[in-house]
Amino acid sequence: MDERHRIRLAAPAAVFHDAFLLGNGSLGATVYGRAGVERVDLNLDTVWSGGPSASETSAPAGSLLPELRRAIRERDHLRADELARSLQGSGYTQSYQPLGWLEWEYAPDRQLDGYIRELDLAEAIASTAYGPVRVESFVSAPDGVLVMSVTGGDEVTLPAFVSEHPTVEVAQREAHGVRWLVATGRAPAHVLPNYVDREPAVVYAADESGGTETVPAGMGFAVVVAVHRAAPGEVRLIAAAASGFRGFDRRPSAEPRSIAAEAEQRVARALSIETSKLRARHREDYRGYFDRVDLDLSASGPETAGAELFFHLGRYLLISSSRPGTQAANLQGIWNLDVRPGWSCNYTTNINLQMNYWAAESTGLQELHEPLFRLTRELVESGAPTATRCYAARGSVVHHNTDIWRFSTPVHGDPQWANWPSGLLWLSAHLWDHLDYGADDAFAVEIALPVFRSVARFALDMLVPDERGELVMSPSTSPEHHFLVGASAYAAVSEGSAMDQELVRETLSRYVSLAQRFASEDDDAELAVRARAALANLRDVAIGSTGELLEWYDERPPREPGHRHLSHLYGLYPGTRITEAATPAHFAAARRALRHRLEHGSGYTGWSQAWILCLAARLRDAELAEQAIAVLLGELSSQSLLDLHPHDDWPGGNIFQIDGNLGAVAGMTELLVQSHEGAISLLKALPTSWPAGSVRGVRCRGGHQIDLAWRAGTLVSADITVGRPGEVVIDIPGDTPPLNVVDENGTRVPHVEVGGAIPGRLRLSWNGVAKRRYTARA
Repeated sequence: MDERHRIRLAAPAAVFHDAFLLGNGSLGATVYGRAGVERVDLNLDTVWSGGPSASETSAPAGSLLPELRRAIRERDHLRADELARSLQGSGYTQSYQPLGWLEWEYAPDRQLDGYIRELDLAEAIASTAYGPVRVESFVSAPDGVLVMSVTGGDEVTLPAFVSEHPTVEVAQREAHGVRWLVATGRAPAHVLPNYVDREPAVVYAADESGGTETVPAGMGFAVVVAVHRAAPGEVRLIAAAASGFRGFDRRPSAEPRSIAAEAEQRVARALSIETSKLRARHREDYRGYFDRVDLDLSASGPETAGAELFFHLGRYLLISSSRPGTQAANLQGIWNLDVRPGWSCNYTTNINLQMNYWAAESTGLQELHEPLFRLTRELVESGAPTATRCYAARGSVVHHNTDIWRFSTPVHGDPQWANWPSGLLWLSAHLWDHLDYGADDAFAVEIALPVFRSVARFALDMLVPDERGELVMSPSTSPEHHFLVGASAYAAVSEGSAMDQELVRETLSRYVSLAQRFASEDDDAELAVRARAALANLRDVAIGSTGELLEWYDERPPREPGHRHLSHLYGLYPGTRITEAATPAHFAAARRALRHRLEHGSGYTGWSQAWILCLAARLRDAELAEQAIAVLLGELSSQSLLDLHPHDDWPGGNIFQIDGNLGAVAGMTELLVQSHEGAISLLKALPTSWPAGSVRGVRCRGGHQIDLAWRAGTLVSADITVGRPGEVVIDIPGDTPPLNVVDENGTRVPHVEVGGAIPGRLRLSWNGVAKRRYTARA
């Protein structure tokens, strides 16, 4: 098992995206595996530029929105884009910040005899070994510290702390055999995105005349490091960090003493604990998540080792970057070394943020969804005035990206990305998934229903009748994509794009379902009536003359036929509306639309290829799934298997983005187990290169859990632990040998074949008792 979970490399990392990432959901450390002098980049999830967002300056809806909708209806697309720009604010989201990095000379011998560096994904421990020297590093969630233990080095030296923030001050001291380093500083008060060419791009706050206990922008942070001889033959470094972040709507602190004291307390506590005990506490905590699910493809041969490692790495990265109480994982999780990182290293809500959590429910990491739920609830709060100001709408809105301060206004820029208004509709889908996978009624009442209520209000106020009287969202865009207008012009703003229509239908349907069961406000009844009426008259996504699912309201030539976004296929994945059995015409049209995208070069970023993998699983296209995995493991992965976003203007030509790593886990899981069609569907898209294997602990809708084994491409056994009691339906390949079903006591369980299966598959059903384990075996 240990060998299957190890990334092993024979040389140190030369660049950030080849390094190993360690984290506890809050504190992030990037280790390069350098011999003799290690570099460790440090991050903290709450350290961002800026401060609580002031009211944005976008134009009030007033007469502007009717004029915009009129231009859309009259097909004056260029005018519509121009008017949409008037809805934009003047600012941008803030940027996730690095703290700085440690340069630690831990051993004098830099000879690389027998050099190896390794990341153990089952233990969340990175190691570097050469000659007599061995370094083990981990970031502990129970103790809130980075631990680096060196044997064979015997150097008790403090590291240097280097930071790009000019505000940083460093102090050193020694007491009782422990050498201390305390670095304090302030994040920038403002940082422009990397794609905005304007000066000044980075601004630090001037001295605060009113003190630093609270400041309008530019939070304080501290890094505290201690180095000592922990035991004979062992030198140990322990580090912690703290920030002045106090909440998305509260002014942060920049007071260095109190912030440093918080970090120093963590380090002091850890110093009193033996390394073996710190490691054991770390392992118990981490493996409490990691061990819930295991994919084992070793029976298929060594050529599958890369795919299996990619699966394990994705789950490792989510455990390391998102924990209950932390901030949600951003574009790079919690790891970043740039003051102006790619796309501000923020939360991009038109695919990337959501993809980070696609596998949270199915792969046993449901608690790690909590930071995303909290972010969503806070956006409901911050986005309410934005909905009123921009659209004269009730409810709440967030556009294509946000940050720790819960920015919600359309940013200044091209409407193809800036003016997409459906971020909260998509985020609310994750709350529904949490319920679908077994969350309790308290979650529905206290968290999900208030969010859906607000989002439904916004969606209803964004609907207008089209020329045939059917309801469409207006204004609407297809994220980051233009359609051509005439011979050489292009535009983005229209009405009723496929993704927005899918999201409105999904949101309103789910709100109605929740309101029926848990209505808690007087106006829920009226709102539910409005939602039902809108659903009855909502325009469906159209199919074009060539049989493809259309991206926009009608047939329009795309500016980029091979565009990286696959937004019009939302209903297939991650949505659940389009299925082979229930909507065969749309299913076939989605297949054609994806084929058209791929023929023109889509999938050239890691996250786009991960989405293709998920779509291939839903389409039962095992060949396409294998191609997607090969591309992800090939040109779109670093040496350490981190997902890459090619970018010609970035040093080295690639930017690390975590979404592709995390989204691929969801796709690989869906190849083996799906549960969105009223059944637990097994082996719907098994790659031919995975003829034998097993997966353990996969969670399904209904709260069920399944262990699965197959051999020679055929189902061997399925062990199902029932969540919600009642009928259990499994959907299996039609060539599966007859199955016997027994309960956990070995008693045979009557089962029957039921309808609903597509050609070539069959469905079996029996009555399941909650928490009871059933085995179906050939």
